[in-house]
Amino acid sequence: MARVALPLQLDVQTRSTLDKFVHSSSTPQSLAQRSRIVLAAADGSNNQQIAAELKIPPVTVGKWRRLFALHGLEGLRDAPRSGRPPKHDSDTRHKVQTRVCQQPEVQSRWTVRTLAAEVGLPASTVHAMLVAAKLQPHRIRTSTFSPEPDFEAKLLDIVGLYLNPPDNALVLCVDGKTGIPALINRTQPGLPLRAGKPGAWTNEYVRHGPQTLLAALEIATGKVVAPVSDRRTRVDFLSFMDDVVKSYPVNALHVVLDNLNIHKNEAAKQWLLSHPRVHFHYTPTHAAWMNMVECFFSILTRRAWTQSVHRSKKELQEFLIRYLKQYSENPTPFTWTKGPEHLQRIIEATRQYQAAHPRQTTQRKGRQHNAKN
Repeated sequence: MARVALPLQLDVQTRSTLDKFVHSSSTPQSLAQRSRIVLAAADGSNNQQIAAELKIPPVTVGKWRRLFALHGLEGLRDAPRSGRPPKHDSDTRHKVQTRVCQQPEVQSRWTVRTLAAEVGLPASTVHAMLVAAKLQPHRIRTSTFSPEPDFEAKLLDIVGLYLNPPDNALVLCVDGKTGIPALINRTQPGLPLRAGKPGAWTNEYVRHGPQTLLAALEIATGKVVAPVSDRRTRVDFLSFMDDVVKSYPVNALHVVLDNLNIHKNEAAKQWLLSHPRVHFHYTPTHAAWMNMVECFFSILTRRAWTQSVHRSKKELQEFLIRYLKQYSENPTPFTWTKGPEHLQRIIEATRQYQAAHPRQTTQRKGRQHNAKN
């Protein structure tokens, strides 16, 4: 006579947990299946009935029913497996990781194959080691430390504006994008995009001259005020700021700017005195990444003119005006995403750099003192 498995007893919390395992889309299918076995057993079904309903062998039902009875929810999880032992020891992995972080003698960087030849291992093995260590010698990004003595104070001031702007005030990020190329009158017709093949054009072109875009980004809404002009001079900048003030006639305006001369010269100071509701906040030297209008310029570059063709400066100007009009119909807010831990790492790294290069910091402090006087 076959043995009859006794029903399992579930408390409310355990049953709720098993129900979540069954219905959650993120639960592994193996765990969801085992949870169904236990729930069916708790409802009084025997092993044969559960096996028939779930279309699995009865021995599988018995196994997970027994393990749950002995160990509870932990019994439904896979036991750790030893797996295949690593072929190379930690010293070999450390050798590869150390060497890839060093500069090659006659190359600008390591490739997987050149590094493999250097350490005497197969390229596939070296590649797996680099992936496991998250080392990517083929990638590089720019990084410039600021010699600004007041770097931390300026950083926290600007981030504070982004995250917690003053009451009844708007935060605007202002800068200019110069050298927008009306280059491109390609000397031969291009080839269209096709399945399996990208679009193509000749590398020969005729330049027609650049245009300049001055932009004021309202981070709360993503709205942009951005006229197109031929130059970016002191007169152009102050005329643009007059237009910005007219566009926002009520609120106080906190404007984030870089340290370009036309933003800080005597004419700019006099303009500020005549516009008391406008306040300038300057980013630290070599820290233009703090100005979020750079994000808008990045969007503009990728979407507006990277692959565009313009046969004259006028045509480029008309194209930019159309793009900005379309962009303004559905703007989205810009959100500061670097959290406290990230900012603290930047501040600490800058402190270490300035401590290691005190002369640059001292020279910067002297120039600031002379500018004030």
